[in-house]
Amino acid sequence: MYIARIKSALGGFARREDGTIAMEAMIIMPVMFWAFLSMFSIFDAFRTYSINQKAAFTIGDSISRETAPLDQAYINGTHAMFEYLSRSQGQSALRVTSLLYDAANDRFSADWSKTAGARNELSSADVEGWSTKLPVMPDGERVMLVETWSEYEPPFNTGLEEREIRNFVFTRPRFAPRVCWEECE
Repeated sequence: MYIARIKSALGGFARREDGTIAMEAMIIMPVMFWAFLSMFSIFDAFRTYSINQKAAFTIGDSISRETAPLDQAYINGTHAMFEYLSRSQGQSALRVTSLLYDAANDRFSADWSKTAGARNELSSADVEGWSTKLPVMPDGERVMLVETWSEYEPPFNTGLEEREIRNFVFTRPRFAPRVCWEECE
């Protein structure tokens, strides 16, 4: 009799449907919460990439408009401007290089290269084979190359990794045939 009563109570419990929504919500809510945080993190990553790229183009454009020779204080100032515009979260770096194209030898050479941050300057040997990285140019033409690096850390740990955002932006000098370093020859 006691066992029959337990079987009857368990059978009734199994047939009851109240509380199923609460159980389903307990199961699905963590998945929905993780999906929301993941979407937010992915959106933030794309937004940060876009902001960094726009900041690099802004710096490239401002340098290409210079008619006076640049110096290290100018490079440090543009690095500070990059950090402000990109809202850098961690370490960032900036490298500005003036490149000259030699059509006879189909190669580039560096007039000068200066950095702010933990990066090395480029030499002519570093850039001579960059015909696939840079645009088609006439002989003797110069282009300003601005490279930026910035650390990205996702806001939530949902599977995205910390990474470095790198931009490679080139701009032709606008108001002068070249942008000089410290003095024009």
